[in-house]
Amino acid sequence: MYKKWQEMYKSKLVTAEEAAAMIRDGEVISSAFGNGQPVALFDAIRKRVMEGKLHKPTILAASMTDSMPLMDPEIEDRIEFDSFFVKSERARIKEGYYTHTPNKFSDLEKISSRGLRSVQVSVLRVSPMDNHGFFSTGINVDFGWDIARSNPNRRLLMVEVNKYMPRTYGSNHVHISEVDAVIEYDLPLIEESEPPTKKEWETIGHYIAEMVPDGATLQLGVGGIPAAVGRCLMDKRDLGVHTEVIPEVYLDLYEAGVITSRKKTFMPYKWVAAFANGTRRLYDFVNENPMVEMHGCGFVNDPYIIAQNDNMISVNATLQIDLTGQCASEAIGPVQFASTGGQLDFVQGAWLSKGGKSFICLESTFVDKNGERKSKIVPQLYPGSFVTTPRTEVHWVVTEYGAVLLKGQSIRTRVKNLISIAHPDFRDELMFEAKKMGYLR
Repeated sequence: MYKKWQEMYKSKLVTAEEAAAMIRDGEVISSAFGNGQPVALFDAIRKRVMEGKLHKPTILAASMTDSMPLMDPEIEDRIEFDSFFVKSERARIKEGYYTHTPNKFSDLEKISSRGLRSVQVSVLRVSPMDNHGFFSTGINVDFGWDIARSNPNRRLLMVEVNKYMPRTYGSNHVHISEVDAVIEYDLPLIEESEPPTKKEWETIGHYIAEMVPDGATLQLGVGGIPAAVGRCLMDKRDLGVHTEVIPEVYLDLYEAGVITSRKKTFMPYKWVAAFANGTRRLYDFVNENPMVEMHGCGFVNDPYIIAQNDNMISVNATLQIDLTGQCASEAIGPVQFASTGGQLDFVQGAWLSKGGKSFICLESTFVDKNGERKSKIVPQLYPGSFVTTPRTEVHWVVTEYGAVLLKGQSIRTRVKNLISIAHPDFRDELMFEAKKMGYLR
């Protein structure tokens, strides 16, 4: 059969320019997170747009890197760009060139399958084809895979084969018979190191570590605080992995004998994730590793799937929280910095888990552009801010001044608890405002 798949492969092999010519004016093109995006094809699309051969395509993707061809400022007003997760696109969204679709990652597969977003072309960056005719979407299954497979309006499915893309296991494989065009383009993957730690993050990590039992299953979000939390778990035993993203710190925990996944109640001995983000060291680890299973966000982020892991521990960061517990994790005022992503999915899933806990973390203060220190715990969210995690869903909140319980607590108790973990310089002011708003007497 391999010969048959090879012949089929050759019959569908095209240049990036030939693939781009298959795309029609105004069509919506879906892809994945950064390393899952087809560099050569996107460059060919950019060239066709600049030459006037392709008009107003829409790119539906996320976390475009600055080096990605479609980030070329010369075509900002010639394409529509819609991001499912805001990262490097922040400036262009603020300027009005790009837009953002608010979503929970667990919902994107259903949004696609129900035809709420019509996508005509799906493109995936994949590992080389195996002897059975299958490509692996490697470290970027995420929502790119979900949309490509579930979309009822898809006209074309294209893959860009990259020898540097790891081959991973799980529900993340595309067969050559399903593909309309194959492009070959080898380019080392983007690597991202964890940010240097801070004393405040380490303190937050120690508070959380005290409440993580041996045998728990972990979800750590992206960023410095979740990474610091991971480093504080080195004395734990038999931790498991069910997470949206695999960051580098998971590998540190595994090599230290902390992560075994043997006590997981859902898919024991398996790391379950939707994508990986780190250095080549991490990418080499997940390559052809049967312990690691990569699935789409529609599966990984489903709160009811998450909840099948007993003692599920979810750790995510927020930008600002008000005195009742509303978390603005993606924007301060109307300025979009990030997205809902999987935060609410895992907050809900951990709550539904037997023995589960979710932690929303933040430093107590920040320094604004004028050099003035301000509290991240505020009487009310800044005007225009978007609530990412509602107060009804928040379980534990942690700053460098402590960890407090909000779930099931009255407004009065919530207010007192949150003030107790605010920076001491702002506690009197917060108390005054709480009384002024009628939260306290």
